[in-house]
Amino acid sequence: MAQRRWYDKDPILKEALELLQLSCDDTKNSAAEFMLQLQEQVAGDVIEHVYELMSKYEGKGSRWYDKDPVVMKAIELLRVAPKNIQRKAALKLLLALEEKSFENTDLKLEK
Repeated sequence: MAQRRWYDKDPILKEALELLQLSCDDTKNSAAEFMLQLQEQVAGDVIEHVYELMSKYEGKGSRWYDKDPVVMKAIELLRVAPKNIQRKAALKLLLALEEKSFENTDLKLEK
């Protein structure tokens, strides 16, 4: 059995991140800025964990997003977010990627 990525469990999350992976750098940066809004909705101890992971893997990891520190931080925040917030964020991310626009996209989510 192939090893599954953390986002393979949710088809919406999987599609959003796979589409993001195929996007140009400008789109990835816009998406990262969009996802960084998760910081407002994730607990401080979780954010500290993300920073620890970043210092460990930044530029050294084998995941497609490990090469860009901003994208890496955004995706790690998404990874550690509560499942309900993760799914809502993935839906908004997917819609913005499909529309090729992050204008007027807000990541204010109800918990």
